[in-house]
Amino acid sequence: MKRKISESQTKFLISACIITFNEESRIRDCLESVKWVDEIIVVDSFSTDKTVDICKEYTERVYQRAWPGNIDQKNYTIGLAKNDWILCLDADERLSPKLIGEIQEAVRNPGAMVGFFFPRCCFYLGRWIYHGDWYPDYQLRLFKRGSGQWQGTNPHGRVIVNGKTWRMKHDIYHFNYKNFSHQLRTIDNYSNIFADVSERRKGFSLFQLIFRPFGKFIRIYILKRGFFDGLPGFIIATSSAFYVFAKYVKLWERRQNKETKKPPP
Repeated sequence: MKRKISESQTKFLISACIITFNEESRIRDCLESVKWVDEIIVVDSFSTDKTVDICKEYTERVYQRAWPGNIDQKNYTIGLAKNDWILCLDADERLSPKLIGEIQEAVRNPGAMVGFFFPRCCFYLGRWIYHGDWYPDYQLRLFKRGSGQWQGTNPHGRVIVNGKTWRMKHDIYHFNYKNFSHQLRTIDNYSNIFADVSERRKGFSLFQLIFRPFGKFIRIYILKRGFFDGLPGFIIATSSAFYVFAKYVKLWERRQNKETKKPPP
C-alpha cells in the first residue's frame, strides 16, 4: 500500500532567488516567508553588516559577488537555480500567507502558464498603501526556469517571459523605505542613474522639467485616488513628483557642466 504523503511533507520544487546588500534589518522576514521552498539562493554584494550570517541560517547557498547592476545581478542569481520554478524576491519584500498558498497551488497545476504576476502592497509611513501608482503594482516574480529573464534599464528592471502569464489574487508585501530620509537618499541615487543614462540617449527638455512633475502629482493623487491613503498618499504623490523634477534637473546640470568645460570664444 502506498503511503499517503501529507501536504506538510510535500516538496515544492521552487528556487527562491534573492539579492542582498546590508539588509540585516529586513532580510530575516523575507527569508522566513520562503523557507518552505526547496531551495533558497542568495547573492550578496559584500555586505558589511550581519546580512550574510542571517542568510546562512536559512540556506547554504549564499554567494558573494561584486555589484554589477541590479539586472545583471538578478540574472546571475537565477542562473544558479536548479529547480523548474524560480521565485524572485528583494530583501525588502515578503510573501503574504495567502499568496504562499496560491503559489503552491499554481506550481501544482500551472496549466499553460509560464509566469505569474503578484500584486505588490507597500507599507509606508505607518500604513498600507492601496491607491496611486503603488497599488496593485503587479510584479512578475514566479516563472519557469529558462522561460524568462530580467530586462530593462538599471536601477529598474522587470522579468520578461516567453509564454502565457497569470495574475495572482493575493499580495506580496513591500517594505520599500525604512523612513523618509531613506526615500530621499533613494531619490537622489535613482535620479543620478537616470541622468547618466539619459545623457547618452537624449537631450534635456525644458517642457519635461516644467510639466512632467506636475502631471505625475495629478496622476497619482487625483486620477489614481492617492488622496484615499491620507497624508502618506499626499507625501507619495509629492515625493514622486519631486523625483521626476530631480531627474530632469540633473540631466540639465550635466549639460551645463559640459558647456562650462568648453573654451571661451
